[in-house]
Amino acid sequence: MAEIIQKDGTWTFDGDTVRVVPGRDKGVGLLRQHLGEVAVPLRAIAGISHEPGRKAGRLRLRLRDGADPLLQVTGGRLPESSDPYRLTVEADRTGVAEYFVDEVRNALLLDQIDPGPSDTYLLPGPAVPISVGAGDGSVAFDGDRVLLDWNWTTEEAKRSGGAREFRVGDVRSVEWTPSRGLENGWLRFTLTGFTTAAAPKYDPYTVELFGFKKDPLMALVAAAVAVRMPHPAAPSAHQPASAIASASASASASAPPPPAAPALAEAGAALAGEPVDHDTLLRRLRELGELHQTGILTAEEFSAAKAAILGRF
Repeated sequence: MAEIIQKDGTWTFDGDTVRVVPGRDKGVGLLRQHLGEVAVPLRAIAGISHEPGRKAGRLRLRLRDGADPLLQVTGGRLPESSDPYRLTVEADRTGVAEYFVDEVRNALLLDQIDPGPSDTYLLPGPAVPISVGAGDGSVAFDGDRVLLDWNWTTEEAKRSGGAREFRVGDVRSVEWTPSRGLENGWLRFTLTGFTTAAAPKYDPYTVELFGFKKDPLMALVAAAVAVRMPHPAAPSAHQPASAIASASASASASAPPPPAAPALAEAGAALAGEPVDHDTLLRRLRELGELHQTGILTAEEFSAAKAAILGRF
């Protein structure tokens, strides 16, 4: 198991899951504190990197597009202090950070994880029930119903209509936008059968955000709702099954055939001719993964060779 403990948080990796636990340092944002521990399955990870710095470096975990509902609704607009997939690393822990990166990268290679977009959420999103107050209102969500209520800063035209309650099944889209400069942000729910051109301050299904400390917490509500809605990249439910089958067949027909797979004797002989140490075995595992990715080794040959090498650790 690989582990790195910092004031900013603790990351552990057991070969299948990267567990991200926020620290208690003053630089840890409210969103990370409220989100708590996040268990990221290996199949949701696209990559990992360590960015060294003179005083402190950073570990960054890059998730596959569409795998995490929080990243889906925020679209890369979270402030650094709110990003759960960033860890500040002290300069004297650089070696530990690089070892952590190597362990995750090796696992990604061995398991042949596809770094491309995902058409289904691979993380469960924030826990419910969840309730947040920020901007001109508050939002409560129990996993089924959303309740919007207003405060004294709400425009009279919106507040006069009273609180709004609706089910997640009635939501067509949910959008979180942070404040930028003098422009306020918002958490907007678009309901089926309801359209409006009103600005956020007048929209009865939008909480206007003023750029204060609790604004990012509204992104947690958006993620909790989004994960219970159809994934935006999922095949359209309205597309005929025959059309999907036809597209799949066409893609298969146009794909070039994989190269013929050679015997595994060369790989075994090369391995047998070198000292059996940790670095050598890891290098051979990487080479086997590359051979499999390029189609030179079949899945069966790759599995057999991998098992043989792992047995020598």
